[in-house]
Amino acid sequence: MTADELQTLIEDATADYALGDATTALTKLARATVAAPDAFEAWHAAAEINFSLRHLDAALAAAERAHALRPGDLFINTTLSRIWMERGDKAKAEHYGAQAKIGAWRDQLKNPADNAGGLA
Repeated sequence: MTADELQTLIEDATADYALGDATTALTKLARATVAAPDAFEAWHAAAEINFSLRHLDAALAAAERAHALRPGDLFINTTLSRIWMERGDKAKAEHYGAQAKIGAWRDQLKNPADNAGGLA
């Protein structure tokens, strides 16, 4: 699968989910992750869709795969925080929430003009 085909598959899955077809979305994301196990976006989308369906074990498994690929990513840390909170583990939720905040601060320090509200 080419990078463009992979991106199209992930975008199609996202559209399917947005249109109310979570089953088809998850099937496409499964195809994407089999074809490209290092596809962060596919794993993250799978985590979010499974979380929205309250499939917490599947959401956690997908989020952990995405996190292994990009441990400093703001959004996957936020997703993991939400999953752990829903699972009732406040300590782990707070850990990932703190990681998300650190990532956001890191981004602000790297790109201060982008975060100055147009005042740069």
